[in-house]
Amino acid sequence: MIDFKQKIAEAISKNINLPEQDIYEYIEKPSDEKLGDFSFPCFKLAKELKKSPQMIAEDLKEKLVFEENFMQKIEVVSGYLNFYIDPQAFISTVLTEVAKQNENYGKSTIGNGKNIVIDYSAPNIAKPFHIGHLRSTVIGNAIYKIYKFLGYNCIGVNHLGDYGTQFGKLIEGYKRWGSEYKIEENPIDELTKIYVRINNLCKEDETVLEECRNNFKKLEDGDKECVELWTKFREVSLKEFQKVYDLLQVSFDSWNGEAFYSDKMQEVVDTLKEKQLLKKSEGAMVVDLSEKNMPPCIIEKTNGSTTYATRDLAAILYRARNYNFDKALYVTSYEQILHFKQIFEVAKYLNMDEKYANNLVHIPFGMIQLKNGKMSTREGNVIKLEDLLNEAISRVLNIINEKNSNLENKEEIAKKIGIGAVIFNDLYNSRIKDEIFDWDTMLNFNGETGPYMQYIYVRTKSLLEKASYVPSIEDVDFSKLLDEPSLKVIKIIYNFQDILMQAAEKYEPYILARYLISLAQSFSSFYNENKIITEEKEVQNARLYLTYSVSIILKIGSELLGIQMPDRM
Repeated sequence: MIDFKQKIAEAISKNINLPEQDIYEYIEKPSDEKLGDFSFPCFKLAKELKKSPQMIAEDLKEKLVFEENFMQKIEVVSGYLNFYIDPQAFISTVLTEVAKQNENYGKSTIGNGKNIVIDYSAPNIAKPFHIGHLRSTVIGNAIYKIYKFLGYNCIGVNHLGDYGTQFGKLIEGYKRWGSEYKIEENPIDELTKIYVRINNLCKEDETVLEECRNNFKKLEDGDKECVELWTKFREVSLKEFQKVYDLLQVSFDSWNGEAFYSDKMQEVVDTLKEKQLLKKSEGAMVVDLSEKNMPPCIIEKTNGSTTYATRDLAAILYRARNYNFDKALYVTSYEQILHFKQIFEVAKYLNMDEKYANNLVHIPFGMIQLKNGKMSTREGNVIKLEDLLNEAISRVLNIINEKNSNLENKEEIAKKIGIGAVIFNDLYNSRIKDEIFDWDTMLNFNGETGPYMQYIYVRTKSLLEKASYVPSIEDVDFSKLLDEPSLKVIKIIYNFQDILMQAAEKYEPYILARYLISLAQSFSSFYNENKIITEEKEVQNARLYLTYSVSIILKIGSELLGIQMPDRM
């Protein structure tokens, strides 16, 4: 596909002393379509050329030469060079590329040979997989899929919370009251009850809390009873978690949780000791980070047990050696911003190539809020994610039964729409924003939602089915798509790969989510303005092929977000 932006950068670079790549990055897409398809601000050159931006723009306009015949006109406006691409060049470029690539449209080889480790989801075992874990799971999954589509070798890691003082608490609670609970029948709920109960007792009795801490130290030291109980908690938890991952269709390349690094942490401790970076502070061993304006990073607690930070540092070493990563991404809530700043700083002192320490990236996101406030496992105030997903499916099924009760495979369709609605709702805004969970917004078939995007996709499929064919690209007359609604759709499709690049570069799936809504809305306008099934065969072929192209992009894009498209609804 012709990269018009690249062609413009090449032409400009032949006339000014500026690297082509810099020019490429300066070129903008005007927010107002009347100002062209691409724009180059000449303010960047004023100081060097000692001319006004307007004069530079006028000079360049006269000198620019394009070998291919794709430029309709160039205009100078207030120091900007505005480029207008010939509409037929846009149409032929986009539709022939769709014909060539089909479901690979927008794919790239930019990531070939590069390894990206993505740490996401990471629920705590023996606790409910609740709505609060949704964001890490779906944001991480979307980033994984986008990077993979761009050619990167991705390693998705589910860094399970399966170690730490909370397990000392759970072990203590189980020892005291385990026989009172039906663990085998309903493992997570029953273990949660034990956890809430022991946590409350710890608040009342400091000696119980101390016993819990000792249990964790015993677990670290390999105590038989503690290890057996921990293993049981982990096994029943993973079995329950898998139900949620199956609903979301999320999978991982590694399930190595915190416990996996229990025999790998000593190297971290020893290295920091050798470099004389470990200092005693109130009985704990810490790395002083005051020079970086951060509190100390605790490596060992007062009783000698390790910390979350120690395990994360051991994980960095392991991932560097085993995955040779070009980037390691951590998708967690913004509550952990300080934690990751600390461990990324300490990681610079570990015995590994500095390229690893310099390519650790924390991708923070906001919290999901209930209308009545924040959730807490300790207080027992959580919504289980499996329950939420099943509720979404149930609500959509009710809507289908009201509006289209004879729909075939309606349970499967309700599943795709319900779960798609939950995922899309999470990904539609910048990840750093807190999200208020609202069913009415999420399941709206007319708003900027997952169901609306799916509805437009289904409309494209029904039009193609009604016509009973997809025309060959050789039978498409590009001149039949020169109307404004058609051109708008074409230009949005043209931008698809650029959108994916932006989403990957900024670790922001919402860029793709909003793009898909824009495409769906533009197609809706095109559909309302143009009769697609018509007696004029040439017009019908052109409009059908554009409809087919939209269906391809909507499906690719939604699947990159982790959303399945129904064929009917």
